[in-house]
Amino acid sequence: MRFAAVGLDHRHIYHMVGELIEAGAECAGFDPATSDPRVLDGFRQRFPDLKPRSADALIDDPTIDLVAIAAVPRNRATLAAQAMRAGKDVMVDKPGVTSLADLASVKAACRETGRIFSVCFSERFIVPATIVAEKLIADGAIGRVVQTIGMGPHRLNRAIRPAWFFDPANYGGILNDIASHQIDQFLYFTGSKDAEIVAASVGHFGGDHLSEFQDFGEVLLRSDRACGYVRVDWFTADGLPTWGDGRLTILGTDGFIEVRKNVDIAGRTGGSHLFLVDQKETKYIESASTDLPYGKNLVDDILNRTETAMPQKHVFLAMELALIAEKNAQRIST
Repeated sequence: MRFAAVGLDHRHIYHMVGELIEAGAECAGFDPATSDPRVLDGFRQRFPDLKPRSADALIDDPTIDLVAIAAVPRNRATLAAQAMRAGKDVMVDKPGVTSLADLASVKAACRETGRIFSVCFSERFIVPATIVAEKLIADGAIGRVVQTIGMGPHRLNRAIRPAWFFDPANYGGILNDIASHQIDQFLYFTGSKDAEIVAASVGHFGGDHLSEFQDFGEVLLRSDRACGYVRVDWFTADGLPTWGDGRLTILGTDGFIEVRKNVDIAGRTGGSHLFLVDQKETKYIESASTDLPYGKNLVDDILNRTETAMPQKHVFLAMELALIAEKNAQRIST
């Protein structure tokens, strides 16, 4: 399977390309156009043997099966539709799109072409502890899942952010951007095939001139089988040794799981920490060495036209709920 990288505007392109190469796919090249030269420099350092080619040349190349896209979010739907109509499957960074109109255009391209549109929800797919949590739940370790609480704090790193990063029109708002991770996890870990946004709010509390930039958001979700709460923000303090203390708590009828994705503030080194409380004990489960199946599953899906990495309906539902949450959110003014 051959793929190309287009839209090197976000650092997530590193793990997107890395996961595909690790799964045995061949990268046929990348488009060096970028809004952030630091991303391009980092890409070249990580993948020095890959050759630059224009986006149009890569998309039109009949030997390429998939296009990986981490462009400015508002441009992703257009690039994805172009790639699908050129016979390519697509993997995009989150958020996949920034408007309900763009979501409709992507859905139309999928229907017309039969191509795969996959969103790389990295907070589930590249965190080994979430893979362990999935296995524990499947084995009945905590009974039936009734709620998820997802926390997605991030460090702003304002000085190194490109200008588009601060304009909600470019990223679709904080709930569409960051909270799409937690919405994906709610749907997946609760087994929900549909859900509704019960309440949502966004705000800017940073106290500077970036008044349109959303630095806080929250969502309350509900399906016919479970409930969920999401909190996302850009307030990670510099004292934390990583970009954010991301957490996922999964409540079951017989126990609960907590995943500390990036850091254990109690002192264990590294990331991907998992804690399990069941009817017998409380224990820590080492998870960092667990294999990540998303890249391999996506490659298999492209070759065999299956949906093992992520069902297409799930992709569209997670994006739609994030967009609805953002659209209907109460704006908190300071």
